[in-house]
Amino acid sequence: METKDLLKKVRKIEIKTRRLSDHIFSGEYHTSFKGRGMTFSEVRPYQYGDDIRAIDWNVTARYNEAHVKVFEEERELTMMLMVDISGSESFGSKNQFKKDIVTEIAATMAFSATNNNDKIGLILFSDQIELYIPPKKGRSHVLRIIRELIEFEPKSHKTDIAQALKFLSSTQKKKAIVFVISDFISEDYEHTLKIASKKHDITGIRVYDIREEKMPNLGMVSMLDAETGETQLINTGSKSVRINYEKYYQEKLKYFKETFSKSGAGVVNTRVDESYVTKLLGYFKSR
Repeated sequence: METKDLLKKVRKIEIKTRRLSDHIFSGEYHTSFKGRGMTFSEVRPYQYGDDIRAIDWNVTARYNEAHVKVFEEERELTMMLMVDISGSESFGSKNQFKKDIVTEIAATMAFSATNNNDKIGLILFSDQIELYIPPKKGRSHVLRIIRELIEFEPKSHKTDIAQALKFLSSTQKKKAIVFVISDFISEDYEHTLKIASKKHDITGIRVYDIREEKMPNLGMVSMLDAETGETQLINTGSKSVRINYEKYYQEKLKYFKETFSKSGAGVVNTRVDESYVTKLLGYFKSR
């Protein structure tokens, strides 16, 4: 992609997602994800309704008037965006690919964190770690993240979520808010997710396409596996073929939901042609 076209696309995504984060998500994000604790701010005279447990007895004795300690939330947090850029993300039966929606969601989350003065980091993964950007603050840092989400070309097209979670655990020693954005057409990540969830606040955002749920009856079709590069001739007219495909898909979906639930991690499901805004807001409010 030429620099001019890239900058135009980055700007377009910034305008759309920044508006969402400024007007819709910031308050919900702030409420949903708490800081690391409370820090002492000041002492002020007691007011009706104050918690008597907050009274500072030393200051009260000195001034012969009740004073209370005021605490503020220690707000600064770190957000890690873990984004699947494997071959299956380049699928879409409507006007957008899954990776387009993934980019918008990641950008919206990043700007929401920026509005709260939090750090944002990025992990792009396939079946290996394709790119790691350490957490930093600021608009220019978020714009770099968006640029990478748009133009980065992965070395591999396969998926290994467990490998990405291992990398997260090894690099992020302090608690972070983690969004894993993927279609979760993967398996064998239960153990690593359980370990990572003990330290981090993790949410899995599954982005999928309506055409992935069921195989349509189109007769004999040549199909390309975007992750292995293999092409096969599939008889979609066969009822057993369609049933087996749907069974495979539902097994992957069940594994995702159950694995995240058992690990105490959050789950969001959003289809490419649905409003991810509605889905994310509903999730934040449910927390």
